Amino acid sequence: MKAGWLAVALLAVVSQVAANGQAPAAADPTFQLDFSDPGLSPSQWTLTLRPDGTGHFRSVAGKSPDDAIPGIVAPAVDRDIQVSAAYADRVFAAAARHRWFNEACESHIKVAFQGWKTLTYTGPQGQGTCTFNYSKDREIQDLGDSLEAVAETIVEGARMESLLQHDRLGLDAEMEFLVEAVGDGRAQQVCVIRELLERLVQDDTVLDRVRKRARMLLMQSAT
Repeated sequence: MKAGWLAVALLAVVSQVAANGQAPAAADPTFQLDFSDPGLSPSQWTLTLRPDGTGHFRSVAGKSPDDAIPGIVAPAVDRDIQVSAAYADRVFAAAARHRWFNEACESHIKVAFQGWKTLTYTGPQGQGTCTFNYSKDREIQDLGDSLEAVAETIVEGARMESLLQHDRLGLDAEMEFLVEAVGDGRAQQVCVIRELLERLVQDDTVLDRVRKRARMLLMQSAT
């Protein structure tokens, strides 16, 4: 009887392979960074990436102080993103070098609070997670800083989308800030807001300075 059930199970697997043309694939590797800092806006966000550069970003809405400038407070974001293949390679290579984050990341050195960052890897090779405010490992610290800069680009894009709807003149100052942030590394991977920049380039209802800066950022992201 057991042999009969085994034959039926094997037949089912073979039928599935024949129907799909291939065997069921293992789960795709996934990298995730969870960030939390109550002193920032947004105070919490999650960035997920896959090896091909596709991913997702989700954040809570920023808190609005009484004197906040309209459009500056970060709205909630929940959207798919695309980073460059080279950037994704860098992230997953770092995960491999650090045993899929099955190691301590936190330095326990007394430094200023920089926000809690939890790195998580899940994939066929294994899984792991580590959390840190500041890491003595240069690669881990740089990875956290870089991913924060990618998040900054996404959040700036969300702010500009809000301004595009409610305060087009306000785009000028926000775009100037983004260009400066990209120049000094505070914002990275401009490709994550490519669609917005392309819209701005084509929109003759916004200031010409905004369109020129959007075009410049698009050119930089293509190199």
